[in-house]
Amino acid sequence: MKKIFTLILFSVVVLTSKNANAQDPEFTQFYANPLYLNPALAGSNVCPRISINYRNQWPGISGTYVTTSASFDRYVYQIKSGLGLIVTNDMAGQGTLKTTTISGVYSYQLPITHTYSINFGMKASYGQKSIDWSKLTFGDMINDHQGFVYNTQETQHLSKKSFVDFSGGIVGFSKRFFIGVAVDHITQPDEGLITTSRLPMKITGHAGALIPVGPRGSETTISPNILYQQQQDFRQLNLGVYITKGSFVGGLWYRNNDSFIVLIGVQHGIIKFGYSYDVTLSKLTNATAGSHELSLGFQFSCRKPKPKYRSAICPSF
Repeated sequence: MKKIFTLILFSVVVLTSKNANAQDPEFTQFYANPLYLNPALAGSNVCPRISINYRNQWPGISGTYVTTSASFDRYVYQIKSGLGLIVTNDMAGQGTLKTTTISGVYSYQLPITHTYSINFGMKASYGQKSIDWSKLTFGDMINDHQGFVYNTQETQHLSKKSFVDFSGGIVGFSKRFFIGVAVDHITQPDEGLITTSRLPMKITGHAGALIPVGPRGSETTISPNILYQQQQDFRQLNLGVYITKGSFVGGLWYRNNDSFIVLIGVQHGIIKFGYSYDVTLSKLTNATAGSHELSLGFQFSCRKPKPKYRSAICPSF
């Protein structure tokens, strides 16, 4: 079954038509991976921040999609800008198909009023897609009685393809609400290993609010949120809410008609940890075993920001 799955994966992702297009990996804990969500969030917490994310999608089908990322960002007073660096690695089909991307991120904040500011950001990326031909199986390798015993006569094409990519974003926020838009793959780079395969432009819109509840100083908040993504024919709408009480965070999200997401997180000192589980609602539930995601963050201390710069209020997970 694993051989068959790998063959199907390769056929769909790589051996498609000349106008084949790919789709981005996604993270459920959007705000725990801020530079991946929107480049305008670089430096949004002012002090140095490290974010590490791991996602295992559909673990019931061994090695289907495993995505990891690590990022660093902070606000730099000398240039009055936010800077960041993020590395992302996506593996499909037990590592048969890999995509690795390293990106530099820049943001600038423009105060609009005493309570409202706008961050502008851009991201430049260098990526490489690769395929391990030795892990692929083809129809001419099959013996009717003995299974996969022959050597394939299929032509092995490129094993690696490099590309350059650009993204941009904007986030507006006050003390109680925020709204942002990001556009990834502005130049739609070609990442095809056999034929032309343009990476479609992805548009992300996200918004939310931070509502204090309980008595003054209780440190309890409710944060309703919405996130919408569109990449060619793929559309996704996420509706959810975070509840924060002291160091603990809980979240519940609903995504389109295919899943809902449960999240728990804790933040103590400089360390932040989150876990989320995507519960598949379709008939694939038993086969896929949902999706697991972990996030680990470090928020370091630094000198106080200048009066004209404000940190964004976006959720931590």
